[in-house]
Amino acid sequence: MQHVIETETPSCVPSWVPQEVRRYLAHTEQGQSIRSLAREAGCHASTILRQVRRYETRRDDFLVDLALTRLGLAQATGVAALCEIEDEDTMTIAVNTKDLVMPDAAEIRAEAPRVLRRLNEPGACLAIAEEMEKAVIVREDASGQTLRTAVIERPLAEALALKDWVALHSDGRIKRYRITTTGRHALKRFLAESESARAGLTDDASPYAAQHGEHEARMGRDAQDVRRRMRYNATESPLLSLARRRDKSGEPFLSSDLVAAGERLREDFELAQLGPRVAQNWDRFLTAGGKPDFATSGSGGGSEAARKRVTDALSDLGPGLGDAVLRCCCFLEGIEVTEKRMGWSARSGKIVLRIALIRLKKHYDESSGNWSPLIG
Repeated sequence: MQHVIETETPSCVPSWVPQEVRRYLAHTEQGQSIRSLAREAGCHASTILRQVRRYETRRDDFLVDLALTRLGLAQATGVAALCEIEDEDTMTIAVNTKDLVMPDAAEIRAEAPRVLRRLNEPGACLAIAEEMEKAVIVREDASGQTLRTAVIERPLAEALALKDWVALHSDGRIKRYRITTTGRHALKRFLAESESARAGLTDDASPYAAQHGEHEARMGRDAQDVRRRMRYNATESPLLSLARRRDKSGEPFLSSDLVAAGERLREDFELAQLGPRVAQNWDRFLTAGGKPDFATSGSGGGSEAARKRVTDALSDLGPGLGDAVLRCCCFLEGIEVTEKRMGWSARSGKIVLRIALIRLKKHYDESSGNWSPLIG
């Protein structure tokens, strides 16, 4: 025989829930007026009204409606509605999983990257129905067969929909959701935070800036000289990030002509297709003060004139300064990674890079003036 025991445990709306949702629930579940909510928020009543109407419209979405209902219950009662079932034979207590509360911020941070990564695969979608206790992520392979790639709890699926990371794609008995642009941006933030944590980088970390980039991977060596795959933003170099910063006088940390000099070196570097060869021979090239031996790596094509321009520029800069521009301008390594790789003190890399760019600009002014050679 089983007895149902109603237990009340302290609960609050999770911290990740937007303030607009809290106001909507306060109005619809607790009966708080629009004007009182506006006074608390310090805004006009029409702003609160728009927020309430927006989430009322979103209740047409199956998962969003479930999420708001679950949150409304928690906020209205102030407790978590958990039903514990006591079995007299075994004298054990089990929690009814049908009444699970919404996941907290820590659980979303732990589970969302895995789920979003699966949803970001081509042809992937999240499928759920009213009678399903859990949601599944499926995708079609090349042969047209449906593969199940992940299973997630229903409250987590509701949280993804409420955060606008997934959106309803097809309605019916089985509802199918696909990842949104906001969800892809969130995935990029999670990946950037994970990459920064593995590299031990905390200063100037900007996962929200990383969400707007297009990251690619290449083989390189880390600060411990271990060869591994490294992610970088293919749409923006470290120069552009530094150029947005201001010094104490309010002037850009890197002027436009210094950025142009760095981009000019990167252009020649790409034309020469030096990536793999320089990565293997650059240490010997700097310390020996000579020129890289390209013949040992085989001929990879590319412009010989561009290769000569890169070699001349790096030879003119020499060790240290040459490392700074090669790694930051050509390999697109971050300043912190370069500092660790070269054994420099923290926050000194950007100073060395600016000095190197000044020297590089002088080299270009003396060699070819203000105009770069024509491609080809």
